[in-house]
Amino acid sequence: MPTADRHTAHSSVTLDRREGPYGEVVLRERGDDFEIIANGCFLMDTADGRSERLLIDAALAALSAGRTDPAVLVGGLGVGFSLAHAAAEPRWGRIAVVEREQAIIDWHLDGPLARISAVALADPRTAILATDLVTYLRTTTDRYDALCLDIDNGPDWTVTEDNGSLYSASGLADCRERLNPGGVLAVWSAQPSTAFEQALKNAGFIGVRTEEVRVARGVPDVVHLALRDG
Repeated sequence: MPTADRHTAHSSVTLDRREGPYGEVVLRERGDDFEIIANGCFLMDTADGRSERLLIDAALAALSAGRTDPAVLVGGLGVGFSLAHAAAEPRWGRIAVVEREQAIIDWHLDGPLARISAVALADPRTAILATDLVTYLRTTTDRYDALCLDIDNGPDWTVTEDNGSLYSASGLADCRERLNPGGVLAVWSAQPSTAFEQALKNAGFIGVRTEEVRVARGVPDVVHLALRDG
């Protein structure tokens, strides 16, 4: 049951609020849209989704032609746009999505966000990995053709302090190790970061570039792209 009443068209209703190992996570409904808030920090909503879809499309476009059934890892389930867009593309092979917040997984499996992700989660190519992305990248032996990561508001604006290690030299080395030769790393950000571009180059990635998604006001959302040499 909602814990707040809707007073105006722009007010929000809290649908669920949970305390987990990484702090508080909240699902809100605002009009026709849903919002996810973590530890008081706005993460994402369902109002648009263009940049989440670009994250997937840009990664696929960056892969070399002729690659058959490339495997993609989506880092962060969020509101489900990236996963749904990946599953709607028949060229992807294995699709894994890492999500550490059980609440978010539940909201997709049997909650309000199922309207976005139900088809993708029913796809036999799709698997949910209920674990921390940073830990998974450091410990797994799995490899992918694309890593599409969206767990923060960007390399310079992390949701929790621990996430900062993902964008460090050691974290980027883990990302590179998890990619097949010629694979692509795609990282969503709420703003461009020249420092992160340099960090990607320092980590041995090639073809480093940034694609923008224009927004009505303010700094554009971006996707940072980098390739592991083949």
